[in-house]
Amino acid sequence: MTRGIIAWGGYLPRLRLERSAIAATHAWMAPSLKGLAKGRRAYCSWDEDAVTMAVEAARACLGDRDRRSLTKLQLASTTVPFADLQSSAIVAAALRLNHQIQAMDIGGSHRAGLATLSAALRDSAGETLVIASERLGARPASTQEMQYGAGAAAFLLGEKNIAAELIGSASATSLLVDHFRAAGVAHDYFWEERWVRDEGYSKIGGAAVKRALADAGVAGPKVTHFVFPAPIRGVSEAVAKVAGIAPTAVASALDADGGFTGAAHSLLMLANVLDCAAPNDVIVAVGFGQGSDVIVLRATEAIVTARPARTIADGQAHGVSVSAYGQMASFYGEIDLEWGMRAERDTKTALTEQYRSADQVIGFVAGQCGSCGQIQFPQLTYCVSCHASASGFAQVPLAEQNSKVLTYTADSLMYYPAPPLYIGFVQFDNGARLLMEFVDVTADTFDVGKRLRMRFRIKEKDVTRGYIRYFWKAAPVD
Repeated sequence: MTRGIIAWGGYLPRLRLERSAIAATHAWMAPSLKGLAKGRRAYCSWDEDAVTMAVEAARACLGDRDRRSLTKLQLASTTVPFADLQSSAIVAAALRLNHQIQAMDIGGSHRAGLATLSAALRDSAGETLVIASERLGARPASTQEMQYGAGAAAFLLGEKNIAAELIGSASATSLLVDHFRAAGVAHDYFWEERWVRDEGYSKIGGAAVKRALADAGVAGPKVTHFVFPAPIRGVSEAVAKVAGIAPTAVASALDADGGFTGAAHSLLMLANVLDCAAPNDVIVAVGFGQGSDVIVLRATEAIVTARPARTIADGQAHGVSVSAYGQMASFYGEIDLEWGMRAERDTKTALTEQYRSADQVIGFVAGQCGSCGQIQFPQLTYCVSCHASASGFAQVPLAEQNSKVLTYTADSLMYYPAPPLYIGFVQFDNGARLLMEFVDVTADTFDVGKRLRMRFRIKEKDVTRGYIRYFWKAAPVD
C-alpha cells in the first residue's frame, strides 16, 4: 500500500536576534564573526523549549483533524529537556491524543529527524505523527552561535489523501564525527570544517543521495527540490553537483531569518518546500550525522489542498527583531543574572496531582455543566453556577477556542524571567473566562479586546530538582 505525507506544519520562535548584535558583543576578542553577521537567528523565549515547539508544530500540522485515528507519535530531538522522562508523552498529553497511542523519543544525532521520518514512511501501521524539534545552544562567541537557530516541524503520515508519496530511499551509517556533545555538557565540540565538508557531506551524503535516486528510478536532473541541511555554507550546492541535481533545485536553507536547527532542520526545510510544491514535483530530502538518510518524494494532486493555514514563510515573516544579546544569553542560561529575593522560591511540583489532572490541565480541557451550560476551568466536583454534579459535565477543549483580552496588567515588581509579567482575564467566545499569563506581547499594540490564540509553554522551572512544569498561555494573534 502506498504511504506518504498527509499533512505538515512548522513552528519558529517569534524572537529573532540580529546577528550583528552577536558579532558586536564579541568583537573585542572574535572580530572574524563580523563575516557571519548578516540576517537574524531565531531563539526561544525563556518559556519555550523542544517540547513546547513540538506541540506548536503539531498543532499547525493537525489543524482541526480528528486526532483519535493516530496510532504513533515520534519526537526527534537532541535537545529535549529531560534525560529520563519521555518528552513525547508530554506532547501527547498537550495534543489530547488517546492514551493507547505509542509515543517515542528519538535522538543522538542531527540526522534523527529525517531518519525518523524515513522509517515512519516505510512503516505500514496506521497514521503516525512525526515531529522534530530543536533548541540548539552554542558557546558564546562561537561560529555556531551565529549559525544556530530554533524551530520544529511536524508531519502526519498515512495511506489516505496523500500529498507527497514515498518513491525511494537510502541510508548509510559511518562513524565520521563532525561534532559531538558529551552527556552533561552544555555545548558541542566541532571538528575542522573543510574536512567535514569534503569527507562527510560530499562523499557520504552524496553517495546516499545517488542510491536513493536509483531506488526511486529518478535521474538527478528530474529533481525539482533538493533539501540538504548543513550549517556550513555551500554544502548543499556541492552535494547537489555530486548527485547530478541542478543547482536551481537546491531548497532555501532558512538561514537568513532563522538559522540551522539540527535534527529539525531537514523537516523544516521539507515543510517549506511542500508549502509551495506543485503536483508531480520530485523532492529529495537528506539528513546527515554519522551517516545519512535520504527520502525521495513525489507530490500528488492533493498537495494543493493539504497546505497548512500558516506556512513556514508566514512564521519567518512574523519574527520580532531583538538587538539585546543579553536577553538570549539569559534565556539560554549563558549568564546568571541577579534577580533579587523575589526569585527565591520553591516551585516543587506535586507529581501525584499532576498525574490526576493531566488530561484537564496539560490538555487544557474545561467542563460545561449539563444543567445550566456554565463552562469552567479548572473543573471542580460541582458547577460553580448551579452546583450540579461534575458527573454531568461535557468536556470542552480550550486550546483551539477563539478568545480576546478582557483585562490585563503589566507587573514589573513580581519576579519574571522576561519582565514585565503580563497577566489578566481572557474571555473565550464560548463563554469561558480565565485568569491567564500573556506572552509574545508587543506593548504598543496590546490592549483590551485584542484577539488571542493559546500557546503551550513552560509555566515554571524547578531549578532545585530539575523539573519543568508546562501549561497554556495566551498570545496576541498576529
